[in-house]
Amino acid sequence: MNDVLGKTACSETASESELMARLDEILAEYQGKPGALIPVLQIAQGIFGYLPEKAMKRIALKMAKSYSEVAGVVGFYSFFSRVPRGKHLIRVCMGTACYVRGGKQVLAACRQELGIDVGGTTDDRLFSLEVARCFGACGLAPTIMIDEEVYQRVKPLRLRAIFDTYRNGGPRPAAKKAAAKKAGAKKASAVKLAAKPVKKAAKRGAKPATKRAKERMAVR
Repeated sequence: MNDVLGKTACSETASESELMARLDEILAEYQGKPGALIPVLQIAQGIFGYLPEKAMKRIALKMAKSYSEVAGVVGFYSFFSRVPRGKHLIRVCMGTACYVRGGKQVLAACRQELGIDVGGTTDDRLFSLEVARCFGACGLAPTIMIDEEVYQRVKPLRLRAIFDTYRNGGPRPAAKKAAAKKAGAKKASAVKLAAKPVKKAAKRGAKPATKRAKERMAVR
């Protein structure tokens, strides 16, 4: 199984028959095992990059399940996708706090800026758009998440600048900020270490001067 998973990175160049052959290997391993549907779907999505209808039908046939059952599981869990996903996954929070504070407007702006609807992927396969329930940042609503990065108090007019960061392939704002903070900490540490020898040298230089002063006073 690990060998099959290791080949998924080359799925873009593999033919459909090769991908289906890999899926058949997984199905042979999991066939007859209870509770195997979700693991098989997860692996299948890793092989294809999404869950095409042909793969779902093969899974239903080999696992002795109805197609409607398989499709129902795929539709229920948000981490499954029936369309190819983009390089970056954008999720707009539509929880109560975010919805009330402008989440609906943020979602509309995302759809307009990207030219896709919820569940869709841009033509260049760079972005996919989804909605989510809650990111645990209700006090900073509305929020969106791009991959693992959460953006808080998002305004519709800010979206283009945020998306351009990913379009240009540059570092994410949070990652850039963390790098700057780390560099600042290293610089402060270096300055502190450089200052210590000077301080000690000054102390060493003060002792002989004090001793000589005492000798002069003794002579007098």
